[in-house]
Amino acid sequence: MYDGILDEMIPFFKHQYGNPSSIHKLGRLSNTAIKKAKKQIAYLINSKPEEIYITSGGTESNNTVINSISCNKYKNHIITSAIEHDSVLQSCKKLEQNGFRITYLKVSDDGLIDPQNIAELITDKTYLVSIMHVNNEIGTIQPIHKISEICHSKNVLFHSDAVQSAGKINIDVQNSKIDMLTLSSHKINGPKGVGALYIKTGVKILPFIMGGGQQNGFRSGTENVANIVGFGIACKLTTDNILKNSTHCNTLKNYLSYQILHQIPYTKLNGTQELRVSNNLNFSFLGVNGEDLINKLDEHEIFVSTGSACKSNTKKASHVLKSMGLSYERINSSIRITIGIHNTMDEMKYVVVVLKKIIEELRHDSPFKYKYDFK
Repeated sequence: MYDGILDEMIPFFKHQYGNPSSIHKLGRLSNTAIKKAKKQIAYLINSKPEEIYITSGGTESNNTVINSISCNKYKNHIITSAIEHDSVLQSCKKLEQNGFRITYLKVSDDGLIDPQNIAELITDKTYLVSIMHVNNEIGTIQPIHKISEICHSKNVLFHSDAVQSAGKINIDVQNSKIDMLTLSSHKINGPKGVGALYIKTGVKILPFIMGGGQQNGFRSGTENVANIVGFGIACKLTTDNILKNSTHCNTLKNYLSYQILHQIPYTKLNGTQELRVSNNLNFSFLGVNGEDLINKLDEHEIFVSTGSACKSNTKKASHVLKSMGLSYERINSSIRITIGIHNTMDEMKYVVVVLKKIIEELRHDSPFKYKYDFK
């Protein structure tokens, strides 16, 4: 987390521990703190505070949006992409089992969507288009402004999972005319276990969690005040430093990408170089098993993942890289490197040295022969 956030959270774990739904002084203090945090979250994406609903994170926000289709008797069609986060894809699969129709857009070999495909696929039964702003595995930036224009021209709701883009790219939900947007605290150096769902005024969707009627009846459950306060401060610090942070991460990313591609042979960058978020790199190192590489890097205090960190322990091949048409060899040899605002250039130099050495060792011990090109 950002320096200072924990200090601001601690009082709400201790002497300011009031339930924000209570009308006594401690409850009012907690309620006021939540309202302040919602203003800070709203400012990050240029929305109104009353359009911000606190959730447990990106997964709950995405689930809420996708499952809202079940309330519509007349429209039973959703358009999404084949490279969405599993919180969207698994929710869509469940709807399919109940008779709803889901269209999964294909992507290019760079991981990009053609907005024109969406225009051609929308019918009078289409309820929602859900396309992530930035992919969590390969960092590609999708043209959500153009997609939103297409959706609104056809009176279809548009939702975007912005968990990976918030804080790295300026987001203006009013200018982009986005109906719903997903955010997560820990992706912008706030506490884990808290996120938000932006819902534009006038858009009506069913509550996903029922109970005591908190947050105007939309998302019940006693609010985690400390985490919400931390999330709000993270949004404020992110908004104030977005250009500085993005520039810093871009500098490190570009250095690391250039050195790896030029110093380590038989290496490919997965996803486009140009339309890529500032903190993400995804490489395939032919002849190397990605999990073996992660374990070796771990021994040197370098922490990376294969694909999404959310499912790194499932040992499933990346659905994102598969959707891009990459070969098994290329998928199996891939790792994702994400860079944070606290990383340094010295650390990047260290990564290059260690990575080069480990890959040479792993290739030496493997049956791989350098006699064919990447596919």
